[in-house]
Amino acid sequence: MEKRVVGYDLARALAVIGMVFVNFKIAMHASAADAQGWLRLFNAIDGRASALFVILAGVGLTLLSAGGRAANDAARIRADRLMLLKRAVFLFVAGLLYVQVWPADILHFYGVYLLIGAAALSWSGRALLAAAAAMVLGFALLASYFNYEQGWNWQTLVYADFWSLPGFLRNLFFNGFHPVFPWAGFLLLGIALGRLDLRAPAVRARVFAAGLLLALASEALVWWGAAHAGPGAGIWIVMWSAQPMPPLPVYWLAASGTACAVIAACVAAGERWRGARWLAPLVHTGQIALTLYVAHVLVGMGVLDAVGRLENQSFAFAVGSAALFCAAAVLFAHLWRLRFKLGPLEWLMRRSTSGFGGAPRAQGL
Repeated sequence: MEKRVVGYDLARALAVIGMVFVNFKIAMHASAADAQGWLRLFNAIDGRASALFVILAGVGLTLLSAGGRAANDAARIRADRLMLLKRAVFLFVAGLLYVQVWPADILHFYGVYLLIGAAALSWSGRALLAAAAAMVLGFALLASYFNYEQGWNWQTLVYADFWSLPGFLRNLFFNGFHPVFPWAGFLLLGIALGRLDLRAPAVRARVFAAGLLLALASEALVWWGAAHAGPGAGIWIVMWSAQPMPPLPVYWLAASGTACAVIAACVAAGERWRGARWLAPLVHTGQIALTLYVAHVLVGMGVLDAVGRLENQSFAFAVGSAALFCAAAVLFAHLWRLRFKLGPLEWLMRRSTSGFGGAPRAQGL
């Protein structure tokens, strides 16, 4: 059996840690008037960590389906698709439960991404990239014709008609925190990326260089747009923004480039220090990412809320709280994985959708 690529687990750990820092800052409405440099750093992470998370899920789909595709075995590919459909339903339902305590949930969106990914398992690399581009351009087209701000109260980040059918569909596909257009494109990119052998140094170097260049070029476009966008540009002034809301093409390119560079670097680190004791806690953190994603709200923010320290906190307090939670999460993940093969929620998802001895385990799913 082929060795697990621990670099993917390491990258997933970084994605979860990044999401924790960003979400703690958002939940606390933390201000940073006296720390603008740190605020810019956090704004750069915003939307990048979650994009990295979704791209890694796409890589996981490729690893899961590799055997069936290599053997051109239609029956195995159908079995992989069925398993993914079950997991998509699990995540969609779990996300709808979770969204009631964390409105910025990604899990119910993730369920829809997996439906699209299941259909795309056997597509060619060129078709996957074309479909990802179509998702990005599709969002830009939607933003041209529809009001992106409909339903939102930006002061409270409450979506007024989320639980009505029109509002739910609008949020899911167009103007939610992680809408299918263009976010499913990250998953499709990840499926294509997973087809590359990143354990080969030359391939890693090319992916890292291409990702870094794409991220830098996108940031250059942001600078150019800020310098040249005139008054009355409306929503198209954010065409030159690398922020995730609204997720227009420059953001998508910047997040994709950053994710590819980070993944290549993490795979290199994993290959260089495979088996190192100091790396194991982070690798284990990436392996129970679903559990930790839910726990950062239910446990981390839950404790802060119980002691009255969740809202209207300083930037330093938000960063310190996130760092403390992440340290505890890494320790928990390491101790848990020394004894158990799957995280609690990872086990529940597998048990609910596959049963014991069922479908194969894929990295990140």
